[in-house]
This record gives sequence, structure tokens and C-alpha cells, in this order.
Amino acid sequence: MDRLCGLPGNSTMVNRLIDDCFRPDQKSLRHNDAVALLKARIAPVAPVEPVLLSQAAGRVLAAPAVARSPVPAHTNAAVDGFAFAHAEYTSGQAPQLWPVAEGRSAAGHPFKGTFGPTQAVRIFTGAVVPEGADTIVMQEDTEHPGGDPSHVLIPRGLKKGANVRLAGEDVKTGQTLLRAGEIIRPQDLAALASIGLGDVACHARLRVAIVSTGDEVIPAGSRQLAPGEVYDANAPMLRALAISAGADVTDLGILSDRADIVGDCLAQAAGRFDVILTSGGASRGDEDHMAATLGSLGTRHFWQIQVKPGRPMMLGQIGNAVVVGLPGNPVAVFVCFLMYVWPMLRRLGGAQWPEPRRLQVPAAFAFPKRKTGRREFWRGTLEVDANGWRVHKYERDGSGLISSLREADCLIDIPEDVPEVRPGDLLSVIPFTEYGIART
Repeated sequence: MDRLCGLPGNSTMVNRLIDDCFRPDQKSLRHNDAVALLKARIAPVAPVEPVLLSQAAGRVLAAPAVARSPVPAHTNAAVDGFAFAHAEYTSGQAPQLWPVAEGRSAAGHPFKGTFGPTQAVRIFTGAVVPEGADTIVMQEDTEHPGGDPSHVLIPRGLKKGANVRLAGEDVKTGQTLLRAGEIIRPQDLAALASIGLGDVACHARLRVAIVSTGDEVIPAGSRQLAPGEVYDANAPMLRALAISAGADVTDLGILSDRADIVGDCLAQAAGRFDVILTSGGASRGDEDHMAATLGSLGTRHFWQIQVKPGRPMMLGQIGNAVVVGLPGNPVAVFVCFLMYVWPMLRRLGGAQWPEPRRLQVPAAFAFPKRKTGRREFWRGTLEVDANGWRVHKYERDGSGLISSLREADCLIDIPEDVPEVRPGDLLSVIPFTEYGIART
């Protein structure tokens, strides 16, 4: 039986993590192995709560949405015109003159009179089709000979059921519209409202804390840099990325390189948040207290992932809180987040594990003599010309080049065993639209 990081949540259950949730089965992991391990050992931890439909966009559905009645609820008119019984109509002959019954059927006001099988009823879009009628002719295709509204001339060629929307043709009673774990989109709100739901059971938003580390790191906008200092570029990026993954995010600020400060912060955060994301201080250096502190407060696992950029990642647990230690360089943070943390947050928050869609796009560049043995994610730019779509690689590979993230609109996924890339080679491309962070 697979070990799980958590159990499906509800409003009363306290979720528990197990000590070896992130323990890898080998010291060095290929990308696919790392993803498979996370998928096998991660399950939702976010509890369930009722959410008004007006506030449910972007939330994760916790229970299937099942229609208790059909949509449309009644057979109704798709156009303004006249309803009649097709059995009394000869479609192949000349236009036929039909008497019009007294009364009419309008949206919200069904026809209340009676009509014979050879009579037509005035009807308007959305109105209930009177019992006995099964076909509607559009009013612009009809005539009233001599201007007499008591008779209507119906043209030939109409098929049975024309311009009629049948009850249940969109949604049938008992049909599941959305499954548990789906993220509710604007068009899903329309579907949920159409079956009469005013609120839905959703997972609570995952509570995520962001922590930066390093004596050299200062908040952006706080003051001018002193020699050796850098502004914290990771925290605002991580916050926005975690929000895009559906989380509620709190920035806990920058921790100095002191073991007691790091320990106090992590211990307190573990009692308040589901996930703690750290950047920097996750290696084994003398000033990298994050790893040692996590090991003393909970459990810690170093993942050597055969991926560039990224490689070492730290994963662990303090009580019920998941802790992810990301590298310090912004590009490595960005790539590791998209590849591992973004789907992890989605799954912990109740959604199904999201698999980013990959496009097959010809390369518009060459990369000879590539070092094999590791998975690489290059920053790329998609363009379209007379020959179709092509992808360009950003010219430099440094993991501190924030400009490469700004210029890119996709990641180029290069498998471990690819020795070179030639112009025209089909490459696997992950557009940033898969994560909701595309340039507009």
C-alpha cells in the first residue's frame, strides 16, 4: 500500500502526515521518478467547506456536482415563431395555411389555452412548447395572407423538431457535471447554476507561508544596497506563483543566518500553515541553517534531482506542515516550483495532480554537443511565421538571469538522453499558459 502524505480532508478531520512521506527510494532522482514519487505519496490535506457559487471561481470542488433535474427543465422554443404538430404538416408540398390558436407562449408564461392538431400557437424564444406541438417555424419565414393574424402561412421543407430545444438535451437528471477535484472555471459556474446549486462543497484554500533566508538579502524598496547585499527577488515571485496554484499565501519575511531565529520561525509556522516554502539556505554549508533546523524539528530529505536548473531540493515535514526548501537562484526557484511545487500544491489543496500539456514544436535554433544524463528545462519563446509555430531558446542559461524568465513564454523540456538539438527538431514545449502565468 502506498504511503500518503495526507488523507482526503473534511471539515472535522485533522489531517496527519507521515514521517517518511518524501523519502526517496534512491539518492539521485530523474525528473520522471521525482514526479512519480510525489504523485504516489501526496493526497489532499485541505478541509472541506461550503462556498457560495458567487465566490467559487478557482476553488477545488470536493464532491461531485450531480444534476437533480434536467437542463433545460422544459422543452422550449429556440426562436420566435409558431409551434405546431408536425404529423399534420406535409413538408414536401406548397406552403400551408394554418389557423392560429388564441393565446401565446412566452418565456416564463406558458400557453394556457387549447389548440387542435391543425392549429399553430404563437411562441417566443425560451417559452415552453405547448403539449401536442413538436416543431417551430421561425416568424420571419411565415406570412399572414391579407394581414390576417388569425392565420399563418407555413413554408414547406421543415423537419420534425425544428427550432425546438428538448428537455434534458444539455444535462440529464443524474448526470455528473463536475467531478471532485476539478477546479471551478467561469463556464463551470454557469453549469452549476443551471442545475440550481447556490453553493458547492469545496476544499479550503491551502495555507502557504513564504520564507526567505540570508544575511545578504533585504526587502525590495527598503533601502539602497550595501556591498554584498541583494534584494529579495524570490519572495514576490513565489507568492504570485503559489496564488496561481490556488493557495492563500503569507510572506513571513527574511530570516538572518542564525539557527535560533530560523528554528523559532519554522516551529511557529508549522502550527499555522499547511506548507512552508523557503528559498536559499537549503544546502549543507556552515551558514545554511534551514536544513539542520528542519532535521531537528521534524524530518528532512535532500533530493538530488538530475535536473537543470534545480538539482538539490529539500523536502520535509514539521508536524502536519510540508516544508519545501528551494534553491536561492530565481530561475532554479521558478523551474522547480513549476515542475514540482505547483502540482504538489494543487494536489494538497484537493485537486487532481495536474499534468501540464506539452506541445511538439520545431526548434528554431541549434544546440550541438549537449551533455547528456540530466533533464533540462530551457527558457523558450514561441513564435509563428508562414511555416507555422517555432520555438526559440533564450541565448543564456544562467540560473540567476531573471530577464530570461521575463522574455520566455514557455519551458523547453529536453530529456536526459538527447545529445544535440538541430533546427527543425520537434521539441516538447510547456507553455506558461498551463500555469496561468502567460504574458497578456
